[in-house]
Amino acid sequence: MSRKQQLLGLVGRLKLYLGLAALLAVGIAVSPVAADGTNVFLSPDNLADVLRQVSNNGILAVGMTMVILIAGIDLSVGTVMALGSTLTAMLLTLRGWSTAAYVTVPTCALVVGSATGAAVWRLSTKWRAARVVTALMAGLLAGGLAVAWLAPQTSTGFSVLAVLVAVPCVTLLLGTLSGLIIAKGRLQPFIVTLAMMIAALGSARLIAGKDHSVYQVYIGPDGATPAFQLLRARIGGILPVPGFVFLLCVAIASFALRNLRFGRYLYAIGGNEEAARLSGINVERIKTATYAISGLLAGLTGVLYCAQYRQGKPDAGTGMELDAIAAVVIGGTSLMGGRGSVVGTLVGVFIFGLLNNILQLRNVDYNVQLVFKGVIIIAAVLLQEGRLGEWFRHLFRGHRPAHR
Repeated sequence: MSRKQQLLGLVGRLKLYLGLAALLAVGIAVSPVAADGTNVFLSPDNLADVLRQVSNNGILAVGMTMVILIAGIDLSVGTVMALGSTLTAMLLTLRGWSTAAYVTVPTCALVVGSATGAAVWRLSTKWRAARVVTALMAGLLAGGLAVAWLAPQTSTGFSVLAVLVAVPCVTLLLGTLSGLIIAKGRLQPFIVTLAMMIAALGSARLIAGKDHSVYQVYIGPDGATPAFQLLRARIGGILPVPGFVFLLCVAIASFALRNLRFGRYLYAIGGNEEAARLSGINVERIKTATYAISGLLAGLTGVLYCAQYRQGKPDAGTGMELDAIAAVVIGGTSLMGGRGSVVGTLVGVFIFGLLNNILQLRNVDYNVQLVFKGVIIIAAVLLQEGRLGEWFRHLFRGHRPAHR
């Protein structure tokens, strides 16, 4: 292999990171300059704000990466996130026990109890009867503790820690339901998650009530406890908490995809589902688990959204599923499944976020920003498929790209 070919191969492998570096260079070049002569784009506050702004989309994109790796799609993450934010706001400002609380708390107890019971079942290897009894007792115990612990701990609402458990549990259940219908019912993920998207939006609006399109969260005697402020703080005065959670999710997901059997199964199912099934992989279980993780991350994003904006908004997630899919595609994950990485998604999320930031710093019209996003998504897909060069040759020389 010649040196030129080696260089081209290296550029091909690093093209995503080179694109991010080029965008950083553009941002520095076109950034406004503050009165003291500093570059606004490079200021720590601006970069921290970029990380905070991309964190919600980024956490959703982590779950979406896993779903797309198995050649699936999850259109419900945006509205499930909005449902999570509305539920968070409702629980934090709850006055006494409402109907929603009677539904939420037993649901959380059911999820925690079932998960504990299932874990005990899996870990036990002897005495079948003992396994059943132990699993049921563990489930009931965990459920009872969850009910006691998740009950309102103040005169006005739930504690922040309880909400951090309760809301992701509810959305985990929704994701599991979608996964079960897709895996067991053999239905198209597009249809199932579209239905879940509509159902989650309706549920969020029901919680908000007819006159509460936005559920405000106040800090103080009639609202959430001051601990809620911690979710919008900065660690060490630099790193925003939502950004830290996003990076933590990327690290955990990347480790799982690289080192755990679950990660290898995702790639195998996305590459060839039938071959994966014939090789002994429980495809239905892995699919269900993948959509459950996507739902869990959507609920966690809902809590963080509520903390950042101090409100739960039923319509907050409109379009966020498309942003998550776009970030995954820009990051190099194939929509056909079986190829991609969470680290690539991390870069895709930052490319999206930096582009937004640069356009906002230059006061570019929002509609023009949308056009830029569309162009970048198309270019990213052509680049990832290796067809950008063919497209340019066709445009300038009349060469027709080969159909694949």
